[in-house]
Amino acid sequence: MKRIVLFIVTNLAVLAILTIVARVLGLDTWLAEHGESLGGLLVWAALFGFGGAFISLAMSKMQAKRFMGVQVINDSPDPTAQWLVSVVDRYAREVGVKMPEVGIFNSAAPNAFATGASRNSALVAVSTGLLQGMNRQEVEAVVGHEMTHVANGDMVTLTLIQGVVNTFVLFLARVVGQILDRGSSGRGVGSFMTFWVLQIVFGLLATPIVMWFSRQREFRADRGGAKLFQAFGIADGGVRAGIARLFMSHPPLDERIAALRALGT
Repeated sequence: MKRIVLFIVTNLAVLAILTIVARVLGLDTWLAEHGESLGGLLVWAALFGFGGAFISLAMSKMQAKRFMGVQVINDSPDPTAQWLVSVVDRYAREVGVKMPEVGIFNSAAPNAFATGASRNSALVAVSTGLLQGMNRQEVEAVVGHEMTHVANGDMVTLTLIQGVVNTFVLFLARVVGQILDRGSSGRGVGSFMTFWVLQIVFGLLATPIVMWFSRQREFRADRGGAKLFQAFGIADGGVRAGIARLFMSHPPLDERIAALRALGT
């Protein structure tokens, strides 16, 4: 119920902000003069912006199983699989969520992720490289990190953020596209192409916002994982700076370790 209320409030807030901005800039009058309704455009942007984000979230477990080859192991007789399931079960009880599906996917890189439409309908998956390259203490630390994501509802939170960004991107792409096309008398295919190009451009410009929020959630999950298990291990691609850093969904490992150490100061 809390997530539904948050979803509705977020939608209303986004629509209100866009309405105020559009009226201050005179876009509502300009749109009306060219046969467009500001209200209709806002509803369309929110519907497809948030709708697309939540459809993607709802399909995330299915996509992980289909495209990443995640094999659910909850009922597997394999000793390693049984141990991994027991770790997830222990953490699930500790953080107060329903037992997630547990899966393994084939990848040489040590990696893990959590996904799912809600805290009580999640999937936690680890790679074969993680199981082979880390000892059990390190694997438990990584699983604790992912279970903190589940407990914090990070999948839904980031989906809401992505929905807000999508709504702004769609709205701006439609309005700017119409302004450009009206100025060049372009219609039909040209108008359609302008909209899609602008959507890609604005989407790229907005990506650092989502990535920044993602990095903050990673720091929070690190703290929760450390509380669940006093160890930490995770793969890192090295510190990046400049523009590349804006598109990182995870903060560099040295910053994550420093943040954890700061908890004890």
